Amino acid sequence: MATAAPPVSFADVREAAARLQGIAHRTPVLTSRTLNSLVGAEVFIKAENYQRMGAFKFRGAYNAVARLSPEQRAKGIAAYSSGNHAQATALAARELGTTAVIVMPEDAPRSKLAATAGYGAEIVTYDRYTQDRSALAHALAEERGLTLIPPYDHPHVIAGQGTAALELLEETGPLDALVVPVGGGGLIAGSATAATALHPGIRVIGVEPEAGDDTKRSLEAGARVTVPIPRTIADGQALDTPGEITFPINQRLVDSIALVSDAEIVTAMRFAFERLKTVLEPSGATPLAALLAGRVENPPRRIGVIASGGNIDADRFSALTQRPERG
Repeated sequence: MATAAPPVSFADVREAAARLQGIAHRTPVLTSRTLNSLVGAEVFIKAENYQRMGAFKFRGAYNAVARLSPEQRAKGIAAYSSGNHAQATALAARELGTTAVIVMPEDAPRSKLAATAGYGAEIVTYDRYTQDRSALAHALAEERGLTLIPPYDHPHVIAGQGTAALELLEETGPLDALVVPVGGGGLIAGSATAATALHPGIRVIGVEPEAGDDTKRSLEAGARVTVPIPRTIADGQALDTPGEITFPINQRLVDSIALVSDAEIVTAMRFAFERLKTVLEPSGATPLAALLAGRVENPPRRIGVIASGGNIDADRFSALTQRPERG
């Protein structure tokens, strides 16, 4: 019987922050009076779209790869991802002198496939609707003797992701709520670990696309629930089951999950571009979408948001956000 992974503590997040110092970007915190007026609260957006490789994923990937032994690094690493963890792991591998083989869906955004290859990784594609990416990656790692770095279900990855919330709270001071996108649950698990340790009364709110509400259903059921592979523009959140390690953490620390439609995500992407002068990919815009669409009930006075990434090419951004011409 496999033993349970060690819990992720606030000390782990602090240790990850020290490891990432001078390596990961300390990303800016954006504010907007217009946004505050629309939401009825002070909103502070941690802009992880300005992180290295364009998303928070670099934090967890680098923390995990940096902790490998010289022997493990010499053999190389494997990962699976819809895009951002792929890029993050490829970049971390390059920075730390190892090689990476990444299992990615064949319909992943072209920009994410190109960036991952550009960082030097070998890409193995699969059909996300008919094949099990985790099984493929595990088999590949075993066959080649690689160390597998999963996108969220790994304590060192979770601790690294928590540094985003740690930095946000160090800059803003106490917040009443923290709103975080949820895919496999690594970012919100790490963020909730840091936020509740610093401010025990903070509300931690996750956001999922309506089509991929596996975490919301799981929290309501009290156990991990699997949903059909979601079809949503938020490709980074197109998962069917919460993580085995992340779910118990989120079950303990997350207060609620809000759901947003693809149309609401697009509205948030447009708002970020026009008002905040920043580009968010669909998954990175879901927390902002939840606030703009009123999906966060009784918004408190001071709200932190983690905008998780901005990896979207110009053609797709334009196609998603353009408005039809009026006659």
